[in-house]
Amino acid sequence: MKRTLYTLAATALMVSLFACNEQYITYEDRNYVMFTEAEQEKLVLQDQDYFTIQVGATNASTKDRTFGVEIVDKGSNAIEGVHYRLLSNSITIPAGERTTEVKIKGYYDNIQPTDSLGFILKLVMPEELQWDLYEENNTSKVTIYKSCPFVRDDFTGWCLVSSLLIYSYPGENLSYERLVRAVAHPTRPNSVILEDFLYDGYDVAIDFSTEKPEQPLITLQPQVVSDEKSIFGYAYGDNKVLVEHSRNAESYFNSCQKFAVVWLHAYVENIGTPIGTIGHFYNVIEWVSDAEAEELRNEGL
Repeated sequence: MKRTLYTLAATALMVSLFACNEQYITYEDRNYVMFTEAEQEKLVLQDQDYFTIQVGATNASTKDRTFGVEIVDKGSNAIEGVHYRLLSNSITIPAGERTTEVKIKGYYDNIQPTDSLGFILKLVMPEELQWDLYEENNTSKVTIYKSCPFVRDDFTGWCLVSSLLIYSYPGENLSYERLVRAVAHPTRPNSVILEDFLYDGYDVAIDFSTEKPEQPLITLQPQVVSDEKSIFGYAYGDNKVLVEHSRNAESYFNSCQKFAVVWLHAYVENIGTPIGTIGHFYNVIEWVSDAEAEELRNEGL
């Protein structure tokens, strides 16, 4: 789990909690320097100059403070100079400030879409600046992934859908997998329509959030995915099964590997009034080539 930097306020709170018999331990005259997170994940983008790793101190100083940064070979599978490069082997916390950053260049073209590459950074500094309570914050394990730019055309065409909603309520489906076609939405530039998505006769549109590459999320507005009689045998409400993206888990896409994970909240209504939740269901959508689609059809999908 990520550990955030303790600020002076948090330090004061810890001191008050651990005080005993009015004997207080304070760190007002001590300076500690550390990475703000012991483990973190970073995306390497196509046109990115560098990404940053944050370093902080518990107190400000009246003068600049410069420290070294080095790579720990043990536990690293990313290769310096091939997958990434430190832009400087030293960092400086300016006078009067408590934070700075390590700048790292990631080599986008040298990282494969399926790569999960890690390396460990270590601060080189006097021992008295190391906070004994948080020895691991003297190092930070960084894992880097390739983040490809979003191109909507990559998410059109044939795709294989694997659905736990179908698995639980198959209707006329013979398998929990379906081979469906995705087409560009006519009015929404970052959306596609999945024709006959989970059940025949019902198309569903999904939206790709592209503003923040580090948050490649999928959203799905309320839509009818089936009639109730087809999957339940009778109608609880107005004979419509509706779905939307679940608020219990994030739905996301991967532009490099061309797949999406969509958590669906399925429910029924009666004349616009919700009357019951069917459940929250995990679905995977994998875009495939025409040749792969033909093979899947030959296999019975």
